[in-house]
Amino acid sequence: MGPPRDRPGCSEPRRKGPGIRFAASCTCVSQYARCGHHCQKSSFNYFVSLDGMPSEILLKIFSYLDAISLLCTGCVSRRFYHLANDNFIWIRIYSTAFSPKRSNWKINSVEETAMSVSFLSVEDKEAGYWKKEYITKQITSVKATLAQILKPVSPYTGLPVKTKEALRISGLGWAIILKEESGKEHMMQHVDLSLNDTSVTVVWYGKTWPRLATLSTLDLCGMTPVFMDRYKPPAQNAPRWHSLIAKYNLSHLTESAMIGCDRLVRIFCLNPGLLVGLWKEEEELAFVMANLHFHHLVERSTLGSATLPYELPPHSPFLDDSPEYGLNGYQLHVDMHGGGVFYLCGTFRNLFSKKGCIEDGYVKVIVINFKNNREHLPLIGKVGLVWRTNVFDGFIERCPVVDVTLLDENRKPFWCFSSPVCMRPAACPSDGPTFLGHTYYVDYKDEVGKVHAELVWIEETEEYFIVSLVLYLSVAKINYWFGTKY
Repeated sequence: MGPPRDRPGCSEPRRKGPGIRFAASCTCVSQYARCGHHCQKSSFNYFVSLDGMPSEILLKIFSYLDAISLLCTGCVSRRFYHLANDNFIWIRIYSTAFSPKRSNWKINSVEETAMSVSFLSVEDKEAGYWKKEYITKQITSVKATLAQILKPVSPYTGLPVKTKEALRISGLGWAIILKEESGKEHMMQHVDLSLNDTSVTVVWYGKTWPRLATLSTLDLCGMTPVFMDRYKPPAQNAPRWHSLIAKYNLSHLTESAMIGCDRLVRIFCLNPGLLVGLWKEEEELAFVMANLHFHHLVERSTLGSATLPYELPPHSPFLDDSPEYGLNGYQLHVDMHGGGVFYLCGTFRNLFSKKGCIEDGYVKVIVINFKNNREHLPLIGKVGLVWRTNVFDGFIERCPVVDVTLLDENRKPFWCFSSPVCMRPAACPSDGPTFLGHTYYVDYKDEVGKVHAELVWIEETEEYFIVSLVLYLSVAKINYWFGTKY
């Protein structure tokens, strides 16, 4: 971050009269003295400008600031930026935060530690060196703390047990960066979020959206405070680092991407997991909703850079000589929700397939059999998506969000996603039992596989039933994951 430009304003004409005036990087104090025995007043104006103070005095003042205040002070002017980079100040802050553990035999105070290090290394380093070292070590410390919290893994979900705790204590948030064709950027921090069983839903809305016609792309980033405190939320102006999660091309907001509408908005789905709402009349942005699965969520939100997303560590397959290794022993957990309302929460164990079910590069895994009435599941409530902005809210029917967590036979996450889907009316029902109600299809596809579900609306009871659920797993992913050669 470079030094800011000096702000005008310190050369304003002096103001006569009582009072205190604060200007940009300039403090003016008027004092009045009473003189004589006849209560005659004579005023003397003393103007004390911070910019006019000697550097030694300013450095003394800055030495009493904490790290966040010092970083903010550096944004006031170019001179303050250079003074706030002083290595003697930052090495004291560094030593206070990262002083070595004290021994029972010899106790060194923080001041002694800072003094001993400062004389050896401060003068040899360029200005700002110890500020960078402090921030780098703070970021490393936050990442190490989060990694420790995420170590315990649930044997039932295959996901870290304490994901929600990690999100809470880290102060992790999310932002979208809207980029114009001209290169101008608009950053918006999330307005609302809700934690689900296996995902988080993050929402942005407001009155200051840029015009959609000028925008080209949207970047979704995690934002983590550099200074983490387990016991209190981060300050609003605290520095944060960005981790790119995904990039989206807004030119893809076409009719083929639209999945639903109501009387006010139309909603579009951009993979992975992004929902964009446009006002019907103006065709401008109404809200943006990101659906993020818990699998590697903290890593993706903290370990990437501002321009490159986090890369998963290389996978080493566990080899087995079983003739149908990688085709059985799956466990599926499915959640269906929309705006904080849950319609389905189901777990399916011991799922399997066979070599004969491999077709067109996919392995077919039947979760709910269309012909077996005992496997059919009801959905709770009126299925759809609840949306809201600071002005309006609404409900879009048959557009829920689906969270899928598929574990392999070793209870490791094989396929995880969270995405809005559309329940489209079926042109013709599938072969099999005939149901007294309308049939709807739900389809999802990414590089790992496909999901196909069939639902029936029962008029008599006014509820949906899932009568078929089939997974199509990519053979390429299975071969990569298990080291097989199907």
